[in-house]
Amino acid sequence: MEKLTQQEEEAMQTVWSLEGGFIKEFLEHMPEPKPPYTTLASTVKNLEKKGYVQGEKLGNSYRYLPLIKQEDYKKRFMKGFVGDYFKNSYKELVAFFAKEKQISAEELKEIINMIENKKPE
Repeated sequence: MEKLTQQEEEAMQTVWSLEGGFIKEFLEHMPEPKPPYTTLASTVKNLEKKGYVQGEKLGNSYRYLPLIKQEDYKKRFMKGFVGDYFKNSYKELVAFFAKEKQISAEELKEIINMIENKKPE
């Protein structure tokens, strides 16, 4: 799975949220500032080349459907992020956020509770 650029990720977030659609629909749901139509169309074509979406010709336009699940991309991205910035240590990641006061002790307790009470799959 090839890493996405920021522009591609933003487009892909929209594709995932709509579960597919047309460029015009994606553009309507993109956050501000919205890219020009042609830029978004080019970005979606790149996503198709990378295997993230599949285009289906309907009349004079294409409907694009996601081929990669958002959860799968998120897992892969987070593994790379933690590896690149935190030496593959999720403990260092959490410690970073605690040090930066981005996570509270109460939230950490909730996380511990989630881990301890995880039901076997």
